[in-house]
Amino acid sequence: MTSRAVAADLGPVVGNPLIDIPAGTFIFGRDDGPENERPRRALEGQAFAINRTEITNRQYARFVEESGHRPAFYANHPLLGLDDRPVVGVSWGDADAFCRHYGLVLPTEQQYERAARGTQGSAFPWGEVPPGNTRANSGADVCCSGDARDGYPMTAPAGSFADGASKEGVLNLVGNVWEWTRDVYAPYEGGTTARSAGPYRVLRGGSWNSDKNHLTTTYRLAYDPEFRFSANGGFRCVRSTP
Repeated sequence: MTSRAVAADLGPVVGNPLIDIPAGTFIFGRDDGPENERPRRALEGQAFAINRTEITNRQYARFVEESGHRPAFYANHPLLGLDDRPVVGVSWGDADAFCRHYGLVLPTEQQYERAARGTQGSAFPWGEVPPGNTRANSGADVCCSGDARDGYPMTAPAGSFADGASKEGVLNLVGNVWEWTRDVYAPYEGGTTARSAGPYRVLRGGSWNSDKNHLTTTYRLAYDPEFRFSANGGFRCVRSTP
């Protein structure tokens, strides 16, 4: 646990506790960014708990062994497939199946944003200061290639970058790997985007090869849910409070 973690339970995923996010008002969306992030508004959120880190290769391999589900595409990669790295090479359906196997679900966009932004709508989990090389695993200044300035040419161990933890102690909500959410991509209610992008799901958070424009708590990436060959896309799970 990081020193900022407020409460957690061990949860069903070995080595990846669930961090409690309390109910209350929080800021969702923004008015000063891309059109699909508008409008900014205050919402009343219910309590939930979210995995402290992304699901790792070790944790996903245990799921495969228990369920007979197909392995991650990069399971045997010399860097991306290391046990303590976030699992990548998983479709939305793969991620959904993992969470449901353990009695959990993928986070909604609202749950992701509340966990990542806190209650005041911060640009980053730690506040308003840009990431630098100690708070997030990110890419080159120009999209989209990795670099090793932060110590890792590709993914970093899921427990890395403690300086980038959220107020509640959740790690890597920005950077390292994009994270699948439960939601179908569509304009926000009250937004000005005229149409949806089709039958896509939403990825959040940016990754190890993202430039600074993609490394915010509000950036929304519409993505093909069937695609499982991405080397920079992973996930974590949540447990909602009834």
